[in-house]
Amino acid sequence: MADVKITWLGHSVFLFEAETKLLIDPFISGNPLAPCSPEELNPDIIAVTHGHRDHLGDTIEIGKRTGCRIISVHEVANYIKSKGVFAEGMGKGGTVNVEGIKLTMTEALHSSSIDASGFSFDGGSPAGFIIRINGHSIYHAGDTGVFGDMQLIGELYEPELALLPIGDKFTMGIKEATKAVELIQPKIVVPMHYNTFDVINQDPLKFKQAVESKTNTKVIIMQPGQSIEL
Repeated sequence: MADVKITWLGHSVFLFEAETKLLIDPFISGNPLAPCSPEELNPDIIAVTHGHRDHLGDTIEIGKRTGCRIISVHEVANYIKSKGVFAEGMGKGGTVNVEGIKLTMTEALHSSSIDASGFSFDGGSPAGFIIRINGHSIYHAGDTGVFGDMQLIGELYEPELALLPIGDKFTMGIKEATKAVELIQPKIVVPMHYNTFDVINQDPLKFKQAVESKTNTKVIIMQPGQSIEL
């Protein structure tokens, strides 16, 4: 398997770099943890988990500038296209192969209104993604609560790395995310969607302690701008 470089840009924003660059949920403008500006990002692909402002983020602006391919659930893709940027819609359980990266859309328990549209567009249903890149399988859960079919996601796709929200209130908290790790059984988990705003403040060390005391999964706590390699 070839290497893939994974950089956390705060909140739920991750950049995957191999022969192709994939950016997920590019919430950069207005993100106090973002270590870069939208203008510094030049992805080949953007994947959007749902329509909320802190996930759709700068997708349209980056798409206009770079001409990158944009993948999201059908309804969010329709909104993006209404802004003059081409986007490809897909549905849960489906897989698309985009420039050698396979993206499979998974379930997520959340909502998906498109804040930027003034709620005039249906945001469809929130999602997560299984990303298969350079022989690696990675699960970006999106915004979600824990659900039993995470075990099925683990069995079907065997992700070696899971990116899970721990911020609570709008997503899983530490207790729920720990149970998610038990269901998915990845080799590595990285917490996300926490400490961006006061309302989702969490101590990731407590998550690390809980997970590593109950499972064989290693927890890596990343700092915004930090990268790891698989």
